[in-house]
Amino acid sequence: MLHHVELWVPDLSRASREWGWLLGSLAYEPYQEWNRGCSWRLGETYLVVEQSPAMKSAGGHDRLRPGLNHLAFHAGSRSNVDALVAQAPAHGWVPMFDEMYPHAGGPEHYAAYLVNSDGFEVELVAGR
Repeated sequence: MLHHVELWVPDLSRASREWGWLLGSLAYEPYQEWNRGCSWRLGETYLVVEQSPAMKSAGGHDRLRPGLNHLAFHAGSRSNVDALVAQAPAHGWVPMFDEMYPHAGGPEHYAAYLVNSDGFEVELVAGR
């Protein structure tokens, strides 16, 4: 089981709003908070966003470069995925692959792909 994921972000306030909406919608609960970061937890797994002073590189996240491409989450029913896609733009997340929604991952795979203001991509997968 995954223990945690930590994402370094350029703007903590924006990231906490965007990730907070998404993770709250997926039943994650606020877990930790400190000056430069915060986290949300579901079961034993948690996700951290941090604006770290240790960040030495210029530029933002690029899902097309080596490193993290996307995070995939169980998102409940198909209707729940559809509702999240409809609400996402109001919370800083933009749908991707609109022309193939909801089967961009293949004909048997019902999912939405979203990208946020910092370029982080998520996949919201519907249960069977």
